[in-house]
Amino acid sequence: MKNITKSVIALFAVLALSCNVEDVEDRPVIEGIDTPEMVAPENDKSYVLLENNANNVAERFVWTEANYDGAVEIGYKLLIDVKGGDFTKAVEIGGTSGSTQAEVSVKTLNQAVIQLGGIPETLGSYDVKVVSSIAGIQKMMSEKPLTIIVNAYTGLVPYAFTDWYFVGDATTSGWNNNNKNQPLFRSGTNTKVYQYTGFFKAGAFKLISTPGQWAPMYGRGDNGSIVARPTEADADPSTFDIAADGYYTFSVNIETLKYTLVAYNAPTAATFPTVGIIGNSTPLGWDASTPMTKSTFDPHIWTIDVLALVDGKAKFRANNAWDVNWGGNTAFSAFPNNGTSGGDIPVAKSKYKIFFNDLDGSYLMIPNQK
Repeated sequence: MKNITKSVIALFAVLALSCNVEDVEDRPVIEGIDTPEMVAPENDKSYVLLENNANNVAERFVWTEANYDGAVEIGYKLLIDVKGGDFTKAVEIGGTSGSTQAEVSVKTLNQAVIQLGGIPETLGSYDVKVVSSIAGIQKMMSEKPLTIIVNAYTGLVPYAFTDWYFVGDATTSGWNNNNKNQPLFRSGTNTKVYQYTGFFKAGAFKLISTPGQWAPMYGRGDNGSIVARPTEADADPSTFDIAADGYYTFSVNIETLKYTLVAYNAPTAATFPTVGIIGNSTPLGWDASTPMTKSTFDPHIWTIDVLALVDGKAKFRANNAWDVNWGGNTAFSAFPNNGTSGGDIPVAKSKYKIFFNDLDGSYLMIPNQK
């Protein structure tokens, strides 16, 4: 009985395979006949883009319908490149399914121009083309570009915050004030409060706000206070001192001018082979983590020098898996009980310098990097 059943299954498999092969052989090949071509706006139209109008429609682009030798659903993508570009590095500014026109917002057009290297507040010429496709294949690009002239705004993400960095032989940069200095993590709920938990060597440190400059600076005062040095002409304050190698939590409030420095018990904390950033704002989306670089000074600190992110969300996770992950609910920066959470971190499109601490989930994402 088992042998008969196996024979019947095998017969059906052969018949199914035969039908599939015949279906493929008989399936008509759809070929492109006429490429879509841009028809509106007029050639060499100028645009002065204003940030206050970011959500307004900058232009409605119109093109002719592509022609394929069959009744098929056609998808379109609107692309922009520098004038005379070959469109291998073009930026997509819109897309439709079937429709031969698309509205493009001021923000979208501006971001595309900046991404293509456009200089803010300066007129630049750009070519626009449209690409048609059926089921993602059989692509046809318009032969003749439509040229537009755009005066873009900076497109920088508003970032009204001051970051503070360690300098001193107790820290990773030593007394070099421009040596990949480690920043403190800023509170997501009180922008005057900063904190850092991590490894310090026996030695000393101070705080600077601009790598490469010795002022503004904060140093140690009496009775848990901090002392400001607004300019390099002002007196140099005392150092914060570390008596022995180890892990510490350093907190500072630049409004109350107070600080705390306490030992942190980290020997049992897990270390991870890899940590990465993930989310629909990242280059790999929610499918895979973009890897970060582990510090050679402290195995719990991870960085990315510059990463282009888009509007969306992000999280951090270990080992490209979801069993250990960290999130937040405040943009740019947070530390425990001040913005970190299991949620998704809001991200605005920009290029970022990124710092992450796997000891406590603290993160700092500084936008507007070159």
